[in-house]
Amino acid sequence: MTLSIVAIVIACFFAMNIGASGTAAAMGPAYGSGAIPKKRVAMLLVGAFAFLGALSGGEVVRTIGSGIIPTSIVDVEVVIIILSAACLSLFIANLLGIPLSTSEVVVGAIVGAGIAYQELFFNSLFVIVSFWVIVPIVAFLLAFVFGHLVKRLEKKHPMLNGKGKWRKPLTILLIVSACMEAFAAGMNNVANAVGPLVGAGLIDIHIGIIMGGFFVALGAILLGGRVLETNGKRITKLSLLQGSTVSITGGSLVITASVFGLPVPLTQVTTSAIIGIGTVDGGFRLWQKSILKQIVKVWIVSPLFSLVLSYGFILLFKEGDYYSLAVLLSALIATAGAYSLYRTVRQNRRTTYDDGAGI
Repeated sequence: MTLSIVAIVIACFFAMNIGASGTAAAMGPAYGSGAIPKKRVAMLLVGAFAFLGALSGGEVVRTIGSGIIPTSIVDVEVVIIILSAACLSLFIANLLGIPLSTSEVVVGAIVGAGIAYQELFFNSLFVIVSFWVIVPIVAFLLAFVFGHLVKRLEKKHPMLNGKGKWRKPLTILLIVSACMEAFAAGMNNVANAVGPLVGAGLIDIHIGIIMGGFFVALGAILLGGRVLETNGKRITKLSLLQGSTVSITGGSLVITASVFGLPVPLTQVTTSAIIGIGTVDGGFRLWQKSILKQIVKVWIVSPLFSLVLSYGFILLFKEGDYYSLAVLLSALIATAGAYSLYRTVRQNRRTTYDDGAGI
């Protein structure tokens, strides 16, 4: 009973961090374009609509709960390990102010548990990972194409830039589309927190959805400010019509995936759409921004990080396999050391060339 309570508490904390990360994905364009100038208002809106979306997220909950690993290996201790690994990964990203995919970290943690027990539904995992790649690419391409159309319309009709009498309807359009994307966030991402609980039979799916939706909304309101700032203003500046394009593109793709029970990286989808719009205005020079490089690195590392954490925790706390754990830690230390050595050598070479020295 005590372990069940611990698992539910961790899931609620994880849901709050999901809300914080999802804030940027849903309301970043509206906040960045100035349609919602106050950060607190943006977070309140995303919290409300994320909760409403969670009530429609049953299919994704079933996928997370039983579609990647068999429920026969999911007990309360495994649930605690999966949620702890995913929550730790997401919490670190939120502290750094980086919009991280909650789908990636929780699926990575589940896969880590499946590897530890050598039980994985590879076909389902392949479909999920494929959509992780496909959907952001589609979001970028759609935003890039529609971005050119928007640019032509704004050039031909200057009032569409949001000035004069057109500003109010364009602002309303952007806020409505951002709320739709917040709905998509709740519909897809709440499953990442409560899916493992449902898979282990700790709570009913309907109770899990309501509980998860509440804590996602709470996290959006209390913890979402820094990530909102990153996605809204540090990538590229958007006009009102451009912001609507991003939100409609991202929200539509994620809602479609949710209907089929596919957990997709909402933050990646929205960020890819923002990059697509930004590329129309600034060309591929936008890709040189350090914040984009940082986000891409976190996208790649996050599922692997949560996978390794989950796998290591099971070896340590469930199996007592200290030899395999020692090998895993040694590999991690060797990898980190090799990367650090590579950077040091590269820096030394750069310094040598800058000083005009050399052999």
